[in-house]
Amino acid sequence: MTSDHMDGRGDPRFESGDGHDGMDAPLRVSEGWGRAVRSVSRYVVPRSADELAEIFAAASRAGLKVALHGGGNSYGDAALNEGGLLVDTSVLRKILAWDSSRGTATVEPGVTIEDLWRRAIANGYWPAVVPGTQFATVAGCAAMNIHGKNNFRVGPFGDHVESFELVTPRGERLFCSRTERAKLFHAAISGFGQLGVFTKITLRLKRVETGLVRVRPMRADSLSECFDRFEENLDDADYLVGWIDCLKSGRDLGRGVLHRADHVRAGEIPGLPLALDANGQSLPTHILGLPKSEAWRALRLLMNHSGMRFLNAAKFHAAAFPQADAPYLQSLIAFSFLLDYLPGWKRAYGPGGLVQVQPFVPHAVARDVIREILERCQARGLPSYLGVLKRHRVDPFLLTHALEGWSLAMDFRVTDGNRAALRALADEITDLTLAAGGKFYFAKDQMLRPSDPGRIFGAAPLAEFARIKRELDPESLLQSQLARRLHL
Repeated sequence: MTSDHMDGRGDPRFESGDGHDGMDAPLRVSEGWGRAVRSVSRYVVPRSADELAEIFAAASRAGLKVALHGGGNSYGDAALNEGGLLVDTSVLRKILAWDSSRGTATVEPGVTIEDLWRRAIANGYWPAVVPGTQFATVAGCAAMNIHGKNNFRVGPFGDHVESFELVTPRGERLFCSRTERAKLFHAAISGFGQLGVFTKITLRLKRVETGLVRVRPMRADSLSECFDRFEENLDDADYLVGWIDCLKSGRDLGRGVLHRADHVRAGEIPGLPLALDANGQSLPTHILGLPKSEAWRALRLLMNHSGMRFLNAAKFHAAAFPQADAPYLQSLIAFSFLLDYLPGWKRAYGPGGLVQVQPFVPHAVARDVIREILERCQARGLPSYLGVLKRHRVDPFLLTHALEGWSLAMDFRVTDGNRAALRALADEITDLTLAAGGKFYFAKDQMLRPSDPGRIFGAAPLAEFARIKRELDPESLLQSQLARRLHL
């Protein structure tokens, strides 16, 4: 596999034959973002919203299930469709309207977070919620109802969507807002692309006075201290995120470095450039002296238990240097999009890719449950190489992953030798999390079992989702690989 999307034409395994299914779309191999799962499917790129209804009708005649693909940033199989049709909406990328007085944008589904902030920043606006990459699409962010480092403060992406137009598998165009088709509004946001295609989305951005944040790193010597530091800053921080060393044990279990960031106001620092300019926002071109495009090759040398213990220890102890915990200024893009710092960094995990497991745990039991999860990972010989701690709050969306509590995102390297053990570990983490009243997140998942959604969401929300699905998609035409895996 040399690219995320490879055209299968010319490979005898993927020949289309005589077109007996009525679709002339080429076959392609597609990967989940984590590169641990892939599929072969027909692949079509609509050039307008009007084509979507035609594509649904053609897929129905051909007996093909349909899944949606935007920026390709879901870690697992949420945007894959083995044996079906993958509809890539990424070229539908127009900003249809921008109101600089209100900070509202109406966009097509393929507009990326980068497109959005580049259009808005000169007018003093920034997306209210962003993921760890600027290359996610707005439609994907809405479908997964993504969260950011400020979830505890401003809620998820859907809280900032004002309205949208949805094209259903039956070819209908439905306008939805909090007052018009409100149930569908709250189901499609978080509906992981199973109810229709967002063709227009109107969302509110937030006002910023500069393009900078003041970042304050805080070292914590244990998991308990990480939680304490977080809670000390929750009342007035704009952003909070914690890096956790998942390889340390004993008293040092869960040690880490937290980063608090707050927006810098105009005039706060005399003579400071406002950086309200797309050209004033940038990421470094080199990492440790290496061109960014090649740095993942060096990282691969450390992608083992010993190498990651060394790297994590270096990161932790660097925070103890004199002045290392002093606040510093950083551009919004540099603070927000850590996944974009090192292009192709996921390739450092090797050909098997990575799996991310992100349990969301209620506040009352989070300290004990997350400690138990870290201990089990180490006991099974499968510690996470990256751990990210966040604080969350509830939201009103139907299949929400959020709760009043915490999440720990963990990245696991996949190899031929550890697949079975990693599967068993994921089941242990899932059972421990769900027994504590926790949840999981479809944008990251590829390990949940068919029985798990009922425990995550409860019978009533799943029944309501199924009712809306039958009404809008009676053939169950929209059906991603994730939806089939979880029987949703």
